[in-house]
Amino acid sequence: MIRKRVLFALLIITSGSLMNSTPTDAQTSSAPALVNRIDLVRPGAPELARHGQYNIGVRTLHLVDPGRPDIINLRAGQPTPVYDRELTVEVWYPAQLASGQQAGGSYQTLTRNTSLSATLHGSAVRDADVLKSAGAFPLIVLSHGYPGNRMLMSHLGENLASKGYVVVSIDHTDSIYDDQKVITSTLYNRAPDQRFVISAMADTNADRTHFLHGVINADNTGLIGFSMGGYGAVNNLGAGYSETGVSFLGSPPNRLLQDMAASNPDFRGSLDPRIKAGVPIAPWGMNNGFWDAEGLAGLTVPTLFVAGDADTTSGYENGIKAIFDQAVNSDRYMLVFKNGGHSSAAPIPMPVEFYGREDQTGAGHYTDGVWDTLLTNNILQHFVTAFLDLHLKGKSEQREYLEVVEDGAQAVYSLNHEGVPNPHHTYWKGFSQGSAVGLKMLRGQP
Repeated sequence: MIRKRVLFALLIITSGSLMNSTPTDAQTSSAPALVNRIDLVRPGAPELARHGQYNIGVRTLHLVDPGRPDIINLRAGQPTPVYDRELTVEVWYPAQLASGQQAGGSYQTLTRNTSLSATLHGSAVRDADVLKSAGAFPLIVLSHGYPGNRMLMSHLGENLASKGYVVVSIDHTDSIYDDQKVITSTLYNRAPDQRFVISAMADTNADRTHFLHGVINADNTGLIGFSMGGYGAVNNLGAGYSETGVSFLGSPPNRLLQDMAASNPDFRGSLDPRIKAGVPIAPWGMNNGFWDAEGLAGLTVPTLFVAGDADTTSGYENGIKAIFDQAVNSDRYMLVFKNGGHSSAAPIPMPVEFYGREDQTGAGHYTDGVWDTLLTNNILQHFVTAFLDLHLKGKSEQREYLEVVEDGAQAVYSLNHEGVPNPHHTYWKGFSQGSAVGLKMLRGQP
């Protein structure tokens, strides 16, 4: 069933464990509701933010990567210990609902304030049957920041699954809210975690006993990472780390990061050719020297960068834009939120559980000083849909949503009385009049 409804609300959010429920009238009407919904589309949001034609299922999986270097217990000058690295992932997928089964459910998730949990509401149905009749769907991997959790970008998980993708969001061990270890583990493990999950999902697809058998096309994978997730994604898209990164104060001892460095002759052979498109959102690292021109020249996968030009965490001119400028061998775009900060696009909006509390610890994790988070979520959903449809599904018509006037404030909106564009109409496709004024879209080609 195609779901074309547009939900109106003040707040949104996402979460962990899902129970069947149906949205209340307050959640589906135009009245504001203090409910954490991850499936809302704000009035005036761009066209492709709306959910797609598929119902959505969701399940939680537990994966184990044996023999991973044990960064936490590694000591300088000593042999590298290994361990079985456990990762919990949330999987959203196109679903076949049973007769009488209603879309919708809720999640319980921990927030950035580890003393506070939140209840999130969405359109997915926990443990719903997988839709088998439509063939295999491209795989999307979501990778959160430091710290974060698998629900931080759950709005993207549900949105993309409704459009015909299998979406897997990772809880990165040592990097989640209630398990935040020193950054050394994250610096090493982020890229390998992403690659391992792709391989694990490919194995799942081949397992005739698994509920996802036959519905995942892991050979056609998109990788989306926020902040430290973007750091790992840039590496997996082909940009090996620099000598400065390998020797960084917080990097693993014994130069272990050399495994993923541009100077390592074996690095390119470790890359996963199944990754066909990447979306690094506010990727961290360039402003701390983790890449140079040589390393970034190795990034050859089509890429959509996302940035706020006031990002003080990852940096803009010396950070995200510098990555974009020096990734000279990638067919690439960069969506820029003018005056946006580090959290202006990826995280779900601040959970309502923060409201009315004197202790606002962690609230800024979900907010931006200028932008409304629901709107930036919707804008991100719009452009990620166009980009992934173009590169993973071959929908060439989606390029029109990406090939726009660089500065939205300079685009001309001009329709005749019948709503047909006049010859000098150059406004961003899918945007209503005035709604692109705070955005830029940069373009770079190999």
